[in-house]
Amino acid sequence: MSSHDAQAGTVLAVVHEPDRAAAGSALVFELCGPLGTAQAEAVAARIATRHRAYSVALEEEAGRHLLRLSRAGAAAGPEPVPLTGELLADLLQPPCLGTVPVTGHQRELLLAAVNRPGAAGRHIEQLHWSWAGPLDIGRFTAAWQSVTDREIVLRASFDWTGAPRLVLHERAAVEVVHHRHTTVAWNDLLRRDRAREFALHRPGLFRVTLLDGPPTGATGPPATTRILLSYPHALLDERGAQLLVREFCRAYLADGVVPGGERRPDIRDHVEWLRGQDTDVARRFWATAAPPAHAAVSPGRPGGRTRNTGPGRIQRRLRPQQTARLRSWAAAWGAGESSALHAAWALLLYRAAGVPGPAPVSFGMHLSGRDLMLRGAADVPGLLGNPLPVTVTVDPSAPLVGLLRQVRDAALDLSAYPWVSGDLVREWSGRDPGDRLTDTLVRFDTRPELPTALRSELGAQGIRVDVPQSVSSDTSLPVTLVARHDNQGGLTLTATHDRAGLSDADASGALSQCMHLLRLLPDHHDERVTVAQVLDLLRASEVPLAARQEPGPRGLALAVLRAGEPRADVIGLVVVPGVPPGAYDLLLSEYDGPERIVSLALDDAGGLPPPSGLRELGLRELPGTGRRLLLCGCGPAGRAAYEIARNTPYRTEGATAVIMTGTGDAAESARALLRGLESVRAGSM
Repeated sequence: MSSHDAQAGTVLAVVHEPDRAAAGSALVFELCGPLGTAQAEAVAARIATRHRAYSVALEEEAGRHLLRLSRAGAAAGPEPVPLTGELLADLLQPPCLGTVPVTGHQRELLLAAVNRPGAAGRHIEQLHWSWAGPLDIGRFTAAWQSVTDREIVLRASFDWTGAPRLVLHERAAVEVVHHRHTTVAWNDLLRRDRAREFALHRPGLFRVTLLDGPPTGATGPPATTRILLSYPHALLDERGAQLLVREFCRAYLADGVVPGGERRPDIRDHVEWLRGQDTDVARRFWATAAPPAHAAVSPGRPGGRTRNTGPGRIQRRLRPQQTARLRSWAAAWGAGESSALHAAWALLLYRAAGVPGPAPVSFGMHLSGRDLMLRGAADVPGLLGNPLPVTVTVDPSAPLVGLLRQVRDAALDLSAYPWVSGDLVREWSGRDPGDRLTDTLVRFDTRPELPTALRSELGAQGIRVDVPQSVSSDTSLPVTLVARHDNQGGLTLTATHDRAGLSDADASGALSQCMHLLRLLPDHHDERVTVAQVLDLLRASEVPLAARQEPGPRGLALAVLRAGEPRADVIGLVVVPGVPPGAYDLLLSEYDGPERIVSLALDDAGGLPPPSGLRELGLRELPGTGRRLLLCGCGPAGRAAYEIARNTPYRTEGATAVIMTGTGDAAESARALLRGLESVRAGSM
């Protein structure tokens, strides 16, 4: 194993005393490895390369590595260097090939996954298909490993210590698990696999599972094998996963090796393309096109708690003849069947709002980003697109055809901005950063077929594969509605819903009402038919109920975890969303120091109270003068610990120290904190 590989899984820690930075312009960090001189020099070089506004010096004192950052050139002055999230993440980054920032949609999905670690499986996507014919497991595994070696997205992990980003690695092993047909049923396998969370901070965020069918004879090979791919929703979209399946098939036919080296363009090129976009036109568009705060967005009227949790999944289908009628009806008015679906969904949202007269209605529309003006974008595995809000005005007295054309035109307008994230839409339209623009997402999917030549080559070896099917669990919004055509030409609608916000019965009712509209819309050929007349088709159906969104707790809560010895220092464990679950529990069980240990839990949004709020808190619950305060933060809590130390008037005989670690699992993070605490106990910087 190379030294690079040996260090790749290490969670680093730094110790910093904010009080010392207040008097001058330098930030001083002790690097708490395990790091040798060469690794410490690599950290210093990384900071010097990525943060050129600062002068970086590495000093070694009694075996300890001190990194000193000061403003360089004209930027020099009495103010201390700010500890930004990006600077902290670069300090704590393990060895890797490099990093790229996540896209806006990726950021939302990643933070949803790390902020809700108990929601097992809700942020994992699955893709499955059947393989009939001979299957060489060794060649199968080698082919997937070859795809992994070629595609940087399969060798990526996530880091959310500071600004969320993808960390790119030189190597990653693909996990392939093979089950015999007698060991597990297919539906049980789907559930068990979904419940296996990925360690998002490690490469290898992609696994393959095979389930043999019954053998062809008493001892013969299985007639059919079912193949299951699983991956985090924040890493790939379905289109990207389908592209990887195509690449795998080519590798399998080539004896397990993808011809050629690492393929470009890839996600790095996509990020560079994003950086070059002129945002002026997009900014002007979204300043007026973003949903107004009073838009109807909920799929149900306000109701009580559902008392359920986890994702729900409901499916309905239009028969091929009904699908053809819907397509012909929409085409007669100059629109596609996707516009008919959007119009039907807008009607349901308007009805749920229960308002009289015209009203704006907003829902999300997913854009794949595969038609970007980036060379080869259509074949880049990754997450290139975004869900963007569609806003139309539903007027009961207006013709239905007018609403159909509204949603058509709105969708065409959005097609120029698949690279714009929800964060930018909120910023450019003046909405608050935490606002949810929509409660529902409508996605019209088209599956890329395997090329005919590739199918022929597989057939020549006696292999038949069907079209991979997606099993989505995305509940980042209360409802995600996915439409796609099946092999018979029917239109299938799949609603994935958050059962805490919408009960199974209410989600089923909403989807059934949508299908009812889609079946009946083709009966209305007169352009004078109004929206109110179409809504009257639903008069016998109950309006679904949606649970009220309760605001989370705000501020900072303090709890004593260990009393400690009299006059001992105080260790404060800072808790924010994204801290590795169990890290602080392990620290408590393994650390035997005399200190008093408390937890400081920030609000569930992960934001810090303003400095005035911190001063008001004043950490009054902690012991008074004389006890040194040691603030500890894992991952995203590191910078929060720093801000608390900077803004809270807790002054003692010794300077407050902050111990910050990178992102790892519970054991790795606890060990990193222990190294930092041992360094503080050994002596101040």
